[in-house]
Amino acid sequence: MFGKSGETLTMRLRSLSFRALLQQEIGWYDDQKNAVGVLLTRLATDASQVKGATGSRLGLMTMTICTLLTAIIIAFVYGWQLTLLILACIPFVIAANAISVKSMTGHAAKDQKALEEAGRISTESVENIRTVASLTREDAFYERYITSLSAPYRDSLTKAPFYGFTYGIAQSANYFINAAVFRFGAWLIARCMTNFENVFIVFSSIIFAAMNVGQSASLAPDYGKAKISAQRIFQLLDRKPVIDSYSEEGEKLSNFEGNIEFRNIHFVYPSRPEAPVLQGLSVKVNKGQTLALVGSSGCGKSTSIQLLERFYDPVEGQVLADGFDTKTLHLQWLRSRLGLVSQEPILFDCSIAENIQYGDNSRVVSQEEIEEAAKAANIHAFIERLPEKYDTRVGEKGTQLSGGQKQRIAIARALVRKPAVLLLDEATSALDTESEKIVQKALDNARQGRTCIVIAHRLTTVQTADVIAVIQNGRVVEQGTHSQLLAKEGYYYALVNAQVSN
Repeated sequence: MFGKSGETLTMRLRSLSFRALLQQEIGWYDDQKNAVGVLLTRLATDASQVKGATGSRLGLMTMTICTLLTAIIIAFVYGWQLTLLILACIPFVIAANAISVKSMTGHAAKDQKALEEAGRISTESVENIRTVASLTREDAFYERYITSLSAPYRDSLTKAPFYGFTYGIAQSANYFINAAVFRFGAWLIARCMTNFENVFIVFSSIIFAAMNVGQSASLAPDYGKAKISAQRIFQLLDRKPVIDSYSEEGEKLSNFEGNIEFRNIHFVYPSRPEAPVLQGLSVKVNKGQTLALVGSSGCGKSTSIQLLERFYDPVEGQVLADGFDTKTLHLQWLRSRLGLVSQEPILFDCSIAENIQYGDNSRVVSQEEIEEAAKAANIHAFIERLPEKYDTRVGEKGTQLSGGQKQRIAIARALVRKPAVLLLDEATSALDTESEKIVQKALDNARQGRTCIVIAHRLTTVQTADVIAVIQNGRVVEQGTHSQLLAKEGYYYALVNAQVSN
């Protein structure tokens, strides 16, 4: 039963930990301490290591305590003098075991830290193996991996004698007690204060108890690791995210039209507080309009979309949706009304149909809706030509498809949720001219009848936008239609001329 409870606890801790990871805000993941490799290593090992102090190990400890209590009762009945001697020695046994456990616990903490760093390096290199191979950096990553393990390895070698000494004392304490029992027992027999049989009954009962105590002491390393892992798990479970993905607080608007406004936004990324990104951004787009954000790299275009999605909250100012501050709206409801197509869309390793269905998880998306979204995204004809059609697997991160095909599936995924606001973050910048034309046609279809915010480096893709906002140093410096901005001969005019000359 203890074994069963241990497995149940491990399963529960794993599921709670994973749920807690999904609940954290995006800014938490920006911290180097929460790198993907570190988190995955913890998720894989922490719950298992907690089992080192629970489950069948807890059963063994329970058995040890029961055996020890029974042995002491038997010993008191058959020879109270000897038993008092043994009880006087028990504090020394406990102290020896405590020192051993403490030393092992400290060692476990350092070991875990080294494993997390090694896990981060290995995850980074394996995830990006194509880049590593193309740059022939296999040996460099191997050296980094070995280096991350060499310091704790040397530390372990220097401290091994101390661990061995404390472990030896903890194990030998039982033998010293046995020697004391025999010596004192012989003295009692010689003075006729007890008999030979009673001495051996006391000795035998204590020996069996000591054997169990010794077995429990050998679990010290497992207990040390379990303690560290449990602390980390509870630290994660107790953390209250700044932006809670599972929060049920906030208002759900009955009729969301898609009027979006950024009002005097100031923002810095939590991981880089010394580098301001937005410094008074103010721009507005009304229902059914297309707003294009243009400007040099790093000016804050993509950041504005992340603020609208509430991946982050502004330091100052407000992001308004239909006049309501997005902080006051129900978070999952708000995100369900937004459709995002990014520059490098991530597809899951499942079928094309399932990838499109992931666009709306609030209901069962029918095959007809999937095909309708695919047609709007200009990808239906291509899918129909595939041997398995919509059941074709796309591979990990969509590696079986080209960039343009991935983009159009991502557009279909965004459209299937019927969003009121469509967010296009440089959706065509990584494509060749032919693919760009096909994807641009799909985007033009997708924009019909809904509010759209477009980020683009290629200004040819935003000429038809209702409003073009030129962002520089985190604020809007020019705003208007394509023809209005060209007539001003300002920043936008300079950007267009620079691209034409290139």
